Amino acid sequence: MPLALLALAIGAFGIGTTEFVIMGLLPEVANDYGVSIPTAGFLVTGYALGVMFGAPLMTVLGTKVPRKRMLMLLMGLFIAGNLLSALAPAFAVMLAGRVVASLAHGAFFGIGSVVAADLVAPHKRAGAIAMMFTGLTVANVVGVPLGTLVGQSVGWRVTFAVVAALGVVGLAGVAKLVPDLPKAEGVRLRHELAAFKNVQVLLAMAMTVLGFGGVFAAITYIAPMMTHVAGFADGSVTWLLVLFGLGMVGGNLVGGKFADRALMPMLYVSLGALAVVLALFTLTAHDKIASAVTVFLIGALGFATVPPLQKRVLDHAHGAPTLASAVNIGAFNLGNALAAWLGGVVIGAGFGYTAPNWVGAVLAAAALVLAFLSAALERRETAASRTVAGSLPVERPTTTVHH
Repeated sequence: MPLALLALAIGAFGIGTTEFVIMGLLPEVANDYGVSIPTAGFLVTGYALGVMFGAPLMTVLGTKVPRKRMLMLLMGLFIAGNLLSALAPAFAVMLAGRVVASLAHGAFFGIGSVVAADLVAPHKRAGAIAMMFTGLTVANVVGVPLGTLVGQSVGWRVTFAVVAALGVVGLAGVAKLVPDLPKAEGVRLRHELAAFKNVQVLLAMAMTVLGFGGVFAAITYIAPMMTHVAGFADGSVTWLLVLFGLGMVGGNLVGGKFADRALMPMLYVSLGALAVVLALFTLTAHDKIASAVTVFLIGALGFATVPPLQKRVLDHAHGAPTLASAVNIGAFNLGNALAAWLGGVVIGAGFGYTAPNWVGAVLAAAALVLAFLSAALERRETAASRTVAGSLPVERPTTTVHH
């Protein structure tokens, strides 16, 4: 395994930690700045929106810069954003710090995936990309719970300072271990944008938004829900986040295994089960053991959809995967932002800390409906192209115009 992959995984670990650790620390941050929990939820929404807009923007800007230098610039941005969050004197400054850090997120994974794939032999590419993303999933088992524990014991500012230090390690690793790769061949922006004319690419992205919206509606407000409703002590939030992280790792592996064999059935099962589990969470949240099991299942079912959805986007974005891949990471975060905001709305409206679970169930069910629609359209296209193929030779049925 090239050591450069380790540098990329460390960067991914830092990015994953900063994205999710805020969920365990919402009550502390809200308390410190004297804002409500739904207002503190904007720290999740703001970060997610930054990823959504930053992913395509930074990826396009990055086409002009050698990949290694671009990865170093992105880590620099990440360090600056986390330092600003750690030192922020006011809530608005903290929010700005979150947005600055988020701009590095999507492009780091988008460009990092391409670099990881280039470092190894063609038949090992999927494994190399998975190795980098392992940094993100391990962040949820180790980084987020530890960051939450540190934040609750010594103060949340220390957590963000530690994450900035992780960014420095990641930056040094990229500088030392990642080889100087040739600049990306002039990426034709028009060619990359053409992928977004494909209905299947758009449907897969919409499923990503809604499916992840389902997960994050519940998980964004996990700290107040588990302490106020389930009756857990503040310190237990750390262990609940470990459970969520373990669920994510397991779901990611299972989703990856079955995405190659039975992609659509995998999506039907995971999205359908996710909707049911989220709806039940409004009941299980009142019991400690049941709520812990539910948190694990939400992580597992949510992340079982990642490999099939990412693969579906890449399969249909013929020959123009870089931007589509980065935008899909943005879509994941749009779901995160939408859900954090909607969850805040229902809590603010007085429906209680379990209300976001209903929001999540509805979003996951909507994603399931889109999965069925996507499959139905695909069957119709296949049937149509067979009919055409019977009457005249067609080279690439996938480029037929979708009405």
